[in-house]
Amino acid sequence: MAGSIIHRKRRKLKSEINVVPYIDVMLVLLIIFMVTAPLLTLSVDVKLPSSNAKAVETRNEPVIVIAYPDGRYGLKLPEAKQPEVLDAATLEAQVAAIRAEQGNELRIMVAAEGAAPYQKVLDAMDVLRRAKVSNVSLMTNAGGNAR
Repeated sequence: MAGSIIHRKRRKLKSEINVVPYIDVMLVLLIIFMVTAPLLTLSVDVKLPSSNAKAVETRNEPVIVIAYPDGRYGLKLPEAKQPEVLDAATLEAQVAAIRAEQGNELRIMVAAEGAAPYQKVLDAMDVLRRAKVSNVSLMTNAGGNAR
């Protein structure tokens, strides 16, 4: 038996990473953070300033200028139920008179019917600019009818 040869089987190398230990460490860290996170919340007492200010008065309803597809304009005053149909010169005169009466408190919104081209809206804004109105806002009308 002196000359017996022992043959060992050669192992093949694995090229895979064993991720089980990494998952175990990750779960332990997750549990540690879940336990310690509520304990780490710090609170600071803040004394907020108090105020005796009154609520802002409700703003006036805006005057609405409507641009129709045929080039006419509508002027809907806050107290009116239906807009008054006007041409450009009359609209300019009436808006200038309203602006002189209300001053900086005047709010004007420009609306248009759904079929009106955008050029008619720009023309309405040009009429308002000639009437020396500075605070104009556009109003979208999803229904397609500005009446």
